[in-house]
Amino acid sequence: MLTEMQIAVLGGDARQLEIVKKLTELDAKLYLIGFEQLAQTFSGAVKEKINDVDFSKIDALILPVPGTNLAGEVDTIFSNEKIIVTEKTLRETPSHCKIYSGISNAYLDKISKKANRELVQLFKRDDVAIYNSIPTVEGTIMMAIQNTDITIHQSSVAVLGFGRVGMSVARTFSLLGAKVKVGARDLAHLARITEMGLEPFHLDALKDEVKDLDICINTIPHPVLTAGIIAGMPTNTLIIDLASKPGGTDFRYAEKRGVKALLAPSLPGIVAPKTAGQILANILSQLLLEDLEIREENV
Repeated sequence: MLTEMQIAVLGGDARQLEIVKKLTELDAKLYLIGFEQLAQTFSGAVKEKINDVDFSKIDALILPVPGTNLAGEVDTIFSNEKIIVTEKTLRETPSHCKIYSGISNAYLDKISKKANRELVQLFKRDDVAIYNSIPTVEGTIMMAIQNTDITIHQSSVAVLGFGRVGMSVARTFSLLGAKVKVGARDLAHLARITEMGLEPFHLDALKDEVKDLDICINTIPHPVLTAGIIAGMPTNTLIIDLASKPGGTDFRYAEKRGVKALLAPSLPGIVAPKTAGQILANILSQLLLEDLEIREENV
């Protein structure tokens, strides 16, 4: 149980509600910042303005999956309040306080380091990423169906990147009958792609591999689908970019050329927020219980 543990939950979307539900069931005391428009109530959780919270008593800060933007602002769909996380905010917390976020950026990394507070990026964990790939794949299938006039079966699909999401996407589209090829750089990944019965290609050859595509799914968070690559695609190709913002696609050029390109980060929070929230809630509760046990042993 998390009895007496005080946790601040800052902003977020419907996924955060599953986290709040789980942590209150474990008897934690929660301060919900950026939730004043939420009608739902939770026993053990109170809605607060960020300036009214005594951060010196907070044992953990839980940010939304995207963390903050580069100005420190936190997104929330349950409030019009501007919520900004600063180095001062973090310094006010006890030294044992950890910050939990899905992903991070240069700003969040910087203030966490300066405040000497540990930042835990949940999406860097294999378990979270693998569980999360399930709703991501389902959302990708939904987008492919909604935005094409052909079946996935027998369509020509390229998946760029063979990480935890890329592997799940490639396998699922193949099982649906698509002709799937996968682009990667790592030789071990290319070997695994071959072992799975899919067609591998090195990303250096991407320009030649996009000439006959119906669907191109990118999972690489770097500029991959550049103007030069998109220029070689059929104009009816659908690009689905699953990489975190700003993605790996030149969306300006894609629009100019008439290629439909969709940026779709955080798909789990859109297509299956309850499941995605439960995944995060289960992992978070385990981590918080471990932290509490370690602190109690050291008292």
